Amino acid sequence: MNLTIHQTISIRFLKIGSVANSSVVQIGSSGAIQAKADLYNTGGFTEAAEVPQPLEGQVTVPEPGPATLVPLSV
Repeated sequence: MNLTIHQTISIRFLKIGSVANSSVVQIGSSGAIQAKADLYNTGGFTEAAEVPQPLEGQVTVPEPGPATLVPLSV
């Protein structure tokens, strides 16, 4: 089935608060969205960052265990 869409889009103001991994911004219609990932080392770093240590008095949150998972119905 062929589907032709004609549309006009006027954007007066577009504000994107933040962009994170797996962010998608779509304006209009798309027959297919292809994944694209770009990683840039803009700081020129040559080694991994050091592991952060908790601050004194800071509460640490443990990793969730398998008992906290919620099964999804299919």
